[in-house]
This record gives sequence, structure tokens and C-alpha cells, in this order.
Amino acid sequence: MADSMQEMLRSDMECEGLLECFHDLKAIDKEVFRLLNERGEGLTVDEIADAVDRERSTAYRSVQRLLTAGFLQKEQVNYEQGGYHHVYHPRDAEEIAGEMQRTLNDWYAKMGQLIGEFGEKYADEPAAAES
Repeated sequence: MADSMQEMLRSDMECEGLLECFHDLKAIDKEVFRLLNERGEGLTVDEIADAVDRERSTAYRSVQRLLTAGFLQKEQVNYEQGGYHHVYHPRDAEEIAGEMQRTLNDWYAKMGQLIGEFGEKYADEPAAAES
């Protein structure tokens, strides 16, 4: 995360900014996620690339980042004559929000622990230096 916590708190972040904040996703990833939510149907990587006007490889990398982050699900569609292709759907927003809330709670607990350790470590230092 490039921005400091204070910079992020002062910024006018939109809800899609959570994709970047929690998972270090890029602008193209937010665009692909928005597209899939707006379409309401599964799309192939080629369809995604066309819709966002990017190369197939760029769309594929974005889809992979979103899959890894847990924002998309992949469905295999089989052809009657053999073979298959994949379509991608956004996962349920409530499930994603719940996972982000759990991540935030874990982060908050960890930061609280580190702040406590910081206080314990440096609370006695000035007194020891004066002796």
C-alpha cells in the first residue's frame, strides 16, 4: 500500500477503492470488476477485453488478480462437440464484504497489539537514558 494511513483517511475514497486498499488491485481490475457486476452475466476473457478496450493478455491478468483476491468465480462451460471455455462472474457482494470486514478486524487487532508493544518498549527508554 503506497499511501500512508493518514493520507488514505483524508482522501475521498469510493467503495471500489477497497479493492485497491485490501488487495493492492489496479485501476483495470476495478474496471473489470465493475463491468462484470453491471453486466449481470458471465463473460469470457475475450469479451472482457473487448468491453474494456484492452489486450486479451491485460484482461486475463486482471481476471487472475481478481480471482486470486476472491472477487470473481470461474465457471467452465462445456461444448456439446467437446472442449470448453471459462466465463467469469463476480462473487456475492455480501460475502466479499464479510471477508473484508474480517480482514479489517484482524488488522485492527494486530495493530492494537503492535501499538501496545511499542508503548511497552519505549515507555522506559527516556528514564533509563537519564540515569
